[in-house]
Amino acid sequence: MEEGIRIFLADLEAQSNEIRKIAVSVEKKAFLLREKRSDEDLTNSLAYKLHNLYSAYEDMFKLIISFFENQIEGVAKYHIDLLKRMLVKIEGIRPNLLSEESFKILDEMRGFRHLFRHAYGYYLEPERVMELAERSIRLFPIFESDFKAFKKALLKEAMAKIS
Repeated sequence: MEEGIRIFLADLEAQSNEIRKIAVSVEKKAFLLREKRSDEDLTNSLAYKLHNLYSAYEDMFKLIISFFENQIEGVAKYHIDLLKRMLVKIEGIRPNLLSEESFKILDEMRGFRHLFRHAYGYYLEPERVMELAERSIRLFPIFESDFKAFKKALLKEAMAKIS
């Protein structure tokens, strides 16, 4: 296997580990918030972790489009276009990363991250933050399965090119 793909896979694994660490942190914060629904600081802390978790997923997506040089044009719809690109298999270039199920939850997380970043002074509803946290917790094993399938298909394509 060529050096470039090995480096790429190592970068993906490192980012996957980062996602895993943040996902564990989200789960811990969500557990605490279940017990203290009225704790505004805890709600805000969990919202911040959810923001970071989506950002970590998006960082992985950026690694993928950079490696395969299938950049996103324009900035107006960059984040949704980036997410949609991960749903698509690009024949002869790369497999898709995301299943429909992962895409739906990640799209909701993307929308929340946008709100979190741009709604200064906005009150975060604990129930809404908890619902998203629960979805992100359900997402992690689904995404892990998607990620394993992506790597397997990628390795299969790389080996076929070598043969």
